[in-house]
Amino acid sequence: MVEDNTSLSKGITYRLEDAGHAVDALGDGTEAADYLKTDGADLVILDINLPGVNGLTLLSDMRKRGDLRPVILLTARAETQDRVIGLDAGADDYLIKPFEMAELEARVRALLRRRQVPQPQLRPVGQLQYDASARQLFAEEAEIDLPRREMSVFECLLDAGGRLVSKTAVLDHVYGVGADIEETVVEVYISRLRSRLKPYGLTIRTRRGLGYQLLVEDTE
Repeated sequence: MVEDNTSLSKGITYRLEDAGHAVDALGDGTEAADYLKTDGADLVILDINLPGVNGLTLLSDMRKRGDLRPVILLTARAETQDRVIGLDAGADDYLIKPFEMAELEARVRALLRRRQVPQPQLRPVGQLQYDASARQLFAEEAEIDLPRREMSVFECLLDAGGRLVSKTAVLDHVYGVGADIEETVVEVYISRLRSRLKPYGLTIRTRRGLGYQLLVEDTE
């Protein structure tokens, strides 16, 4: 999210995080221009009037380099012509300030659903099957119901392919870069997740001072 109004940015961040999203909040267009070239976010909420590079320029640059991630323009510019300019620049949606937070959440959900047609992507993990498109874990045909934060931790460790993942990296994955969350919360999620996965041939190894590894246990 790129928004220079600090109060609004915090309000949106808290609301989206409560809904299970990790949010990286930026308040400067120049900083955002660099960030958007390298990050892996699924969707961008973008103000137009920003210090440094304005939102329309950021959006235009994204589309020129082939970045097709969904973008919601969030702005006080309410004229029809302003909306036309924003949509023609490549925006997927346009929300005028002031707005209801529930509407923003609904638009985020709609764009994330539309981004790609979900295809089953079953991946064997120990004795489990992981469906990446639906973010679900299955033991045989029964779903294992993981709370959303624990699922995010699992996905972070799984994506590492057995490599060590630092506590900070796990925290950034779950809550977004720079989130004001104590690192000790990661230990709680790891402990709970370790207990849930152990019956299915998976273990989470803790390397003190280094991080965590998701490993398939040797059953022979």
